[in-house]
Amino acid sequence: MTRRTAVVLLVLVATVAAFGATGFSSATFSATSTSGSTVAAAADWTPPTVAVTAPAAAAGTVEVSVAAHDADSAVATVEVQRRTAAGWVTICTDTEAPYTCSWDTTQVADGARDLRARATDTAGNTATSAVVSTTVVNAAGVALARPGGPDGVLRGTVPLTATITAGAGLDWRVTIQRAAAGSGAWTDVCAGLAAPYECAWATTAATTGRHDLRAVATAGGVTLTSPVVRDVLVDNVAPTVTMTDPGAPLTGTVTLAATAADAHSGVASVVFQVGPSATGTFRDLCTARSQPFNCQADTTGLPYGSTFFRAVVTDRAGNTTTSAPVGPRLVDNTTRSVTLADPGMFLEGTVTLTASPAASAGITSVSFQQRRTGTTAWTVICTPTAAPWTCDWDTRTVADGRYDVRAVLVDANGNEAVSEVATSRLVDNVTTPFRGVDVQTTNGGRAGEVDRGDTLVHTFSRRVDLGTITPGWDGTPLPVRLEVRDSGAFTDDVVITRPGPTVNLGHVRVTAGLIGLFHSHATFEATLVASTETVDGLPRTVVTVRVGSLVSGGTRDMTFSSDMTWHPVAAVRSLGSQALDTSAVAESGSKDRDF
Repeated sequence: MTRRTAVVLLVLVATVAAFGATGFSSATFSATSTSGSTVAAAADWTPPTVAVTAPAAAAGTVEVSVAAHDADSAVATVEVQRRTAAGWVTICTDTEAPYTCSWDTTQVADGARDLRARATDTAGNTATSAVVSTTVVNAAGVALARPGGPDGVLRGTVPLTATITAGAGLDWRVTIQRAAAGSGAWTDVCAGLAAPYECAWATTAATTGRHDLRAVATAGGVTLTSPVVRDVLVDNVAPTVTMTDPGAPLTGTVTLAATAADAHSGVASVVFQVGPSATGTFRDLCTARSQPFNCQADTTGLPYGSTFFRAVVTDRAGNTTTSAPVGPRLVDNTTRSVTLADPGMFLEGTVTLTASPAASAGITSVSFQQRRTGTTAWTVICTPTAAPWTCDWDTRTVADGRYDVRAVLVDANGNEAVSEVATSRLVDNVTTPFRGVDVQTTNGGRAGEVDRGDTLVHTFSRRVDLGTITPGWDGTPLPVRLEVRDSGAFTDDVVITRPGPTVNLGHVRVTAGLIGLFHSHATFEATLVASTETVDGLPRTVVTVRVGSLVSGGTRDMTFSSDMTWHPVAAVRSLGSQALDTSAVAESGSKDRDF
């Protein structure tokens, strides 16, 4: 029994004694007390008031505040309790105001928790507070996503996103902050964000350079700070670029190049573009992603004509700069070529020059040109505009000497192709004498007798205008007759004839009797043919008479070797129109028995 209870009982006994036993029984009762004790009534019958204040959310060690008061006496103790499955357990006890309790929330699982307070005054009166709830969020956290991808390079307006874990049921508010990298001087980017905790950061208001970012979340007295997102690069400054002139004309695969730089985030790419005009629509050709900024561009898909080029540089933040256009530059993937047939090393008279041109755009003309070797100025000889691509050059219109010759093609686009130059060709129309240089025979039948298979060969010092040997002849095999005529004792003349036109080969005198006994002549079918041979570096015409069947008369076997002399005629002309020297030409080498 408590002291207070004993006092109350004593008071009750004294009261009954004072008023007698009449109220309790009809029997007569009398008593006399000799005690000297004094009984007093209890002074505090009222329990204290108590209320507990807890945060809406708790993490780590938190302070739980209790308000307790007793009007009649004093508060002796205050207990803070939490509800468990087995009942209420005391967290801590405080005996002095202000009444607080340090609660280590890490000792309980996250989630909603009920708390209450019990206050006892010095009279022994006890009161229990109303139950309050708090949410333990020791596992809760806040994270800020790195903006701008793995490189963390930002420009313009950038979305920022924070996430909260294990804090369900609380009204979280999030503030995202930035600071110059490593400085720790945080300023708000956006504040008071409710779920889904997103905002837009206008990076143009921030200094170009590196920044740290973090998110701070608060709910019910709990503040969570995210790990710092470090070294986020803000770059709102455009890079620089200058395109290199690609030159002209452009054909096939060409190298496009540019000089590009970015002082902050660095160059990500340089795209080379092509367009029909400086202000027209451009399209991509090729891309360079590292130094040196160049790439190979295939121009074969571009139309023929004037074209403009430019370079577009993009830095890692996405800032772009476009270079000034370069152009117009001719793109020409049409093909053209021209080949000059070798006119020969020695030129005289009228020389036919021949070219083989080709152009995918079509051929407008082919110009044949000449210049004196060692000079630079070309002179047009002639310019045909249709096939056959030939030109007759009268070399007698220029002074004798050495000349270069070329052909120049012009296609339908006005573009040229130039042949290889035939260099140092000797034009010689009058300098070198034109004469016969040799006469020879070869045996093709019986030795020592003119008969079928033998040949008579005339060699000239220059090339011959074959039409002056016999009209209309071009050197191809021509039917003629070889006649052996008696010119006196042991002297015969060999003459070449044909029906109608004259054959201007003069005559060949042989100092031996070729005609058989009892005959005055011998006539054979024969063939006349011409060729060009180079002797001592000079082209010469060789006219050969091939002896065929005997037509009339007869010949005999020569018993000894003879002299043979060719007597030319002046009617024969060189290609340069020089008249043939009529000096007699003796057979070179040793004498023989043929002719």
